[in-house]
Amino acid sequence: MSSVFPTDSVGLVSPKLAHFNQPLRLACGRTLEQYELIYETYGELNATASNAVLICHALSGTHHAAGFHHPDDRKPGWWDSCIGPGKPIDTNKFFVVSLNNLGGCHGSTGPSSINPKTGQVYGAHFPVITVEDWVHSQARLADQLGIEQWAAVVGGSLGGMQALQWAISYPERIRNCVSIAAAPRLSAQNIAFNEVARQAILTDPDFHAGSFTEQGTIPKRGLMLARMVGHITYLSDDSMGQKFGRELKTDRLNYDFHSVEFQVESYLRYQGEQFSNSFDANTYLLMTKALDYFDPAAKHDGDLTATFANAKANFYIISFTTDWRFSPARSKEIVDALMDAKKNVSYLDIDAPQGHDAFLMPIPRYLQAFSGYMNRISV
Repeated sequence: MSSVFPTDSVGLVSPKLAHFNQPLRLACGRTLEQYELIYETYGELNATASNAVLICHALSGTHHAAGFHHPDDRKPGWWDSCIGPGKPIDTNKFFVVSLNNLGGCHGSTGPSSINPKTGQVYGAHFPVITVEDWVHSQARLADQLGIEQWAAVVGGSLGGMQALQWAISYPERIRNCVSIAAAPRLSAQNIAFNEVARQAILTDPDFHAGSFTEQGTIPKRGLMLARMVGHITYLSDDSMGQKFGRELKTDRLNYDFHSVEFQVESYLRYQGEQFSNSFDANTYLLMTKALDYFDPAAKHDGDLTATFANAKANFYIISFTTDWRFSPARSKEIVDALMDAKKNVSYLDIDAPQGHDAFLMPIPRYLQAFSGYMNRISV
């Protein structure tokens, strides 16, 4: 590892591409005849393949969770604070696998990929994907990597939902489930926020019913608005107040509707602009729908306890006090159901002002507690 990187970094990493020719039957009733998953690995797989940890990403996440792709990269992977030598997910101990989910737009097969049947971009013709579909595709990746059982499956937000689904769908293939800032299903309010974001994209004149690539356009305005709406929900009122307050970006008020006068307006527009240049609109629609559809208890008449009946993993559930998108009450629903199902579960609610995005941040108590749990996992 080059000396230009911090000593607790995994250093330079290169993505790998896994090809799958076995058809994947999806929950929506359609089938992907073939597909690819892009992923990165950190650390070394031990001789018994018993030290593997799967990282599941959230809505806009990618396979690049830790380290750097180039020596001059300004920022490391999205969860670098938690993955690396001596960090909570210690790469001196664990072999870590992080992938971009099916339907993504960062290298795995998704709406922006070429459909081999037509030679054209999938676009709006890419099938709707669910969390359960993702887990099935991840299980095939594990097979290809020679991993029969994960030491842990870990994720935050939508990633935490995938970790829970792993424990439900493949109870023999996961020893520890670490679900952070997640929920057993979305509330009506959360579905409503997702719908507003989708409508911003769907009604953008440049969306062209999802076939914008063929038209040589990007629904930039819709993507910007979707990201702005989403970003507001990821932060707490306190964190936004501390970061921006009512501070003005301009010297005076302009008394119009077009000027960017408040710092928070400037911040949201910047976030929307950056996101619209790097994320596929059809993928955003897919990811939000996967969130909406996640409800594993639906197969058990809404009984979450019965849903976890066959799970064999140990569970670690973490929430954050100011997360109003997936509040601590939602994590407690999971904990209560696991306890009723007589499963081994640990729960921690972290006092943090950052809101939902706290799971991405290097909060000392969070990292300490996370490390404490991961250190106890035998490999």
